[in-house]
Amino acid sequence: MSEQLEKATFAGGCFWCMVEPFDERPGIKSVISGYTGGHTENPTYEEVCSNTTGHVEAVQITYDPAIVAYKDLVELYWQQIDPTDAGGQFHDRGESYQTAIFYHNDEQKQIAESSKQELQDSGKFKKEIVVPILAAETFYEAEEAHQYYYKRNQLHYRAYKKGSGRAQFIEDNWTKQYDKAELKQRLTPEQYHVTQEDGTERPFQNAYWNNEKEGIYVDIVSGEVLFSTKDQYDANCGWPSFTKPLVSQHVTEHLDTTAGMIRTEVRSKNANSHLGHVFEDGPTDKGGLRYCMNSAAMHFIEKEDLEKEGYGQYRYLFD
Repeated sequence: MSEQLEKATFAGGCFWCMVEPFDERPGIKSVISGYTGGHTENPTYEEVCSNTTGHVEAVQITYDPAIVAYKDLVELYWQQIDPTDAGGQFHDRGESYQTAIFYHNDEQKQIAESSKQELQDSGKFKKEIVVPILAAETFYEAEEAHQYYYKRNQLHYRAYKKGSGRAQFIEDNWTKQYDKAELKQRLTPEQYHVTQEDGTERPFQNAYWNNEKEGIYVDIVSGEVLFSTKDQYDANCGWPSFTKPLVSQHVTEHLDTTAGMIRTEVRSKNANSHLGHVFEDGPTDKGGLRYCMNSAAMHFIEKEDLEKEGYGQYRYLFD
């Protein structure tokens, strides 16, 4: 990362649910949970939740603008919230759970206001977009127990996100639905079989099992970023294997009991494409995992073509 780091501050309801979407993405240095916009100093979680301090729960993101644009952060922010709800978010009600974009300079203010107007004009929501755009104020870091909660308490976090109604809202309003007939026309028979029918291609007879070029892999259906050759290795299994996803938020894991085995299936988050499976027999010095993927589920973009295909922010991986 460069030395010219900047900050972005967003309030989107419970801050537990606002860290994961931004964390570990290219150009993001940290995502800190905290409190801002209130009238008391160093408030505690209990004080903020009492709705007596004027603060909202928020996240403050430190990022490298040379890698990730503020506009992209704002667009990702919209996709985590109900921007028409002025009274809180989902089952969390009250001023501490209200939404807001806090800008740190005039450029951020202009970008946020333009993005808000674009969302309003798009007609995606019939109601008014009510998220205020405010000048950034003092940001107080939350207690340590609230930092990166989605990693510290994964089971509770997932149950909370689902139970609050946020997960379903995001799926209903921000997840693109793909028409099966259109996919049959766009994909090859093998790509369709693998991604839509949970198929498996033949080992050692697929495009990327022994790929030696540098670049990234994206979902063949949605284009969401999945893996990088920086994490690819030869597992001698006949399929492209990786020690970790490039963007962990773009993949989901599911119990798979088909074929008389107990395995962990890996799917892409937005397109819900079947990608492959993850096993615990990977390199121990890299975490011990082996993401065994189907080449047919992915599109490979060489590093020289990243800008041309719209993935220029990932060029830093190879510089």
